[in-house]
Amino acid sequence: MKEIARILILGGGALLVIGLIVYFLGDRLKGFGNLPGDIRIERPGFNFYMPITSMLLLSVILSFVIWLARKLF
Repeated sequence: MKEIARILILGGGALLVIGLIVYFLGDRLKGFGNLPGDIRIERPGFNFYMPITSMLLLSVILSFVIWLARKLF
């Protein structure tokens, strides 16, 4: 049970940190969803958005953070 509690505490802390980053740096992160490679189709009555490049970048960053956490802990 202690292992599950530890995972929940770390997950909650991570969500808190992400929320604070978005809250305080939200104005500076506007270009994140508009990177080259993000697909956006806007037509009358139809909107489609697929953030391919943004999600790849986010995946690389999160993978690095998880790798670093495993090395340190």
